[in-house]
Amino acid sequence: MGDKAHTHPGAAGRAQAADRPTSVRNVVLVGHSGSGKTTLVEALALTAGAVNRAGRVEDGGTVSDHDEIEHRQQRSVQLSLVPVEWNGIKVNLLDTPGYADFVGELRAGLRAADAALFVVSAADGVDGSTRMVWDECAAVGMPRAIVVTHLEAARADFEEMTRVCAETFGGDDPDAVLPLYLPLRGPEGPDGHAPVTGLIGLLTRKLFDYSSGERVANEPVGDQVPLIEEARGRLIEGIISESEDETLMDRYLGGEDVDVRTLIDDAERAVARGVFFPVLAAAPAAPGARQGLGTVELLDLITGGFPTPLEHGTPQVTTLDGRPRELKPCDPDAPLVAEVVKTSSDPYVGRLSLVRVFSGTLRADQTVHVSGHGLTDRGHEDHDVDERVGALSTPFGKVQRPVSHVIAGDLACVAKLSRAETGDTLSSKDDPLVMDPWEMPDPLLPQAIEAHSKADEDKLSQGLSRLVAEDPTMRLEQNQDTHQVVLWCLGEAHADVALERLRSRYGVQVDVVPHRVSLRETFGGRASGRGRHVKQSGGHGQFAICEIEVEPLPNGSGIEFVDKVVGGAVPRQFVPSVEKGIRAQARKGVAAGHPLVDVRVTLLDGKAHSVDSSDAAFQTAGALALREAAADAKIHLLEPVAEVSVLVGDDYVGTVMSDLSGRRGRVLGTEQSPGGRTLIRAEVPEIEIGRYAVDLRSLSHGTARFSRRYVRHEPMPPQVAERVKGEARAAS
Repeated sequence: MGDKAHTHPGAAGRAQAADRPTSVRNVVLVGHSGSGKTTLVEALALTAGAVNRAGRVEDGGTVSDHDEIEHRQQRSVQLSLVPVEWNGIKVNLLDTPGYADFVGELRAGLRAADAALFVVSAADGVDGSTRMVWDECAAVGMPRAIVVTHLEAARADFEEMTRVCAETFGGDDPDAVLPLYLPLRGPEGPDGHAPVTGLIGLLTRKLFDYSSGERVANEPVGDQVPLIEEARGRLIEGIISESEDETLMDRYLGGEDVDVRTLIDDAERAVARGVFFPVLAAAPAAPGARQGLGTVELLDLITGGFPTPLEHGTPQVTTLDGRPRELKPCDPDAPLVAEVVKTSSDPYVGRLSLVRVFSGTLRADQTVHVSGHGLTDRGHEDHDVDERVGALSTPFGKVQRPVSHVIAGDLACVAKLSRAETGDTLSSKDDPLVMDPWEMPDPLLPQAIEAHSKADEDKLSQGLSRLVAEDPTMRLEQNQDTHQVVLWCLGEAHADVALERLRSRYGVQVDVVPHRVSLRETFGGRASGRGRHVKQSGGHGQFAICEIEVEPLPNGSGIEFVDKVVGGAVPRQFVPSVEKGIRAQARKGVAAGHPLVDVRVTLLDGKAHSVDSSDAAFQTAGALALREAAADAKIHLLEPVAEVSVLVGDDYVGTVMSDLSGRRGRVLGTEQSPGGRTLIRAEVPEIEIGRYAVDLRSLSHGTARFSRRYVRHEPMPPQVAERVKGEARAAS
């Protein structure tokens, strides 16, 4: 945080495997799409000497955006790791996508990190999704800092942005969110805009000039001095109020000039404890320059103020049979516990697993136990297998630098773990353990897909299984009612990326088709039917006649079959045949092709032939009888109804409730939630919420979340039912 001596950046940037947990910092970058996270990572890598002056990795790869889909979409769609070295510390920078559809990648980054750097654009401000992530970090006490970017924008105002950050992130204590540096602007250009050329350190009272492309420390002069004192006094009070030294505030208020080193040490401890959140400024380096504005200060904060992995507790660990297991935090000599935080496929080396080691040491060519549990509802099978670890490497763009081992607290890529999926635990094969999975957002946007050709159909199953193995925020459903393959995603962009990966990585072309909900049919009243299946065409004939009565039953009753035949009109051996035919026809439906439910079918009478009656004939007669009964009855369509819970900011409650009513929803109630939010519960027909994941984001400007669960099937309104039946007739 202060004016430190720095290692020469040339060799320093080549971060390899760490030798001890205290020499590692794991930092996740969080911010909305377009806030400048990836540009900032590149600027930090440039300053650390990990890339050359052209902004390229020294050995030829790019710092990030190495996925061809990201190039096409012009935005980050996946978590990426850029390790750099600064002052002897390995810094693992985890760059996350800012777009809401890829929040699963963000959650993986939060799991792998020990601290978070919130990137806020001076031109755009703080969005609602960034606020929600801040609250998530606050709930678990994750240390955080804020960096303001886009200072070069014409409407950028650092002072206003620090005020907004204090108001947004400070909660009840806005003095916990304060700037460590003030930007210094140069002379105005022809356009009237004064560019930021340096920073004034509030604690050190030093001016750091970046105008030459190198960081040069000077003493402030003239009118720069008054800029410092007011902000410096507030910063010192903010730091001291969080100090563990309770005498410091009294000494300061008593007029004692507190030593700068003491202030810096106290600030760093407060940051590491997650009680003080400094605001910094950054801008990319000019062409040909070696250092971007504020990047040295940011690297100093990360290495000096952010916690080591030793200060971050290990997530809950159990044995395979569920018994809790206590482990010493981040001990390289303890039993191995590592977690796959991301899985990807590389065209040259196959499957790559990005792994965070929480305990023990992971070594190349080691045989480990791979455990995956708890995601069976998303198309993942529980699995416990032993696999041999392939090569270990530290990633840098497209280049993988080999390492022999990875200690507790560090991250690395593991090659050729064929069964490991995102979220899986790696442990010793002699002492298998499993970590509790991190919280995943529910995919709530359905995409029904079909193979484009017979060749694609042959490859579809394997391609989809690989896709969901990489991305646990995706759910694969084989719907038994509609016979559709449904890929549940977080949003349209998430779905687009998934289908593009199917095509480009796995060579599977699919077509998106309308998603169908699982409708049901039932009888609206009593009806009778006669099934007559009589054929005489030479040789052995077919003869079966049955008479039935159908009546509706309460919701959830299914199909009930009752035999009331007297006198052997339908021989005993053929009664089950009638029932079998009726149930088979019920599964096919009697009006619009949807399964028939909640009826009692009573077999009243029938006729048989001593030679020509058979099991098959009575099955056919039973099906015919049910169809005839349906032809003379009013058939109701039943639609699935979901209970929807929407957590939304108070400003949007009216808009969301009005929209739910327009979807034929029934609001069950509301309740206040912390942070100025309201939880709305409503029952809504599933046919009305197919695109709700997209629509709610638009309604709430990205600040709302919702969940859904199936409640029951209930009759569809007549006008809606007629439209659905008409569509079914047209399709047939």
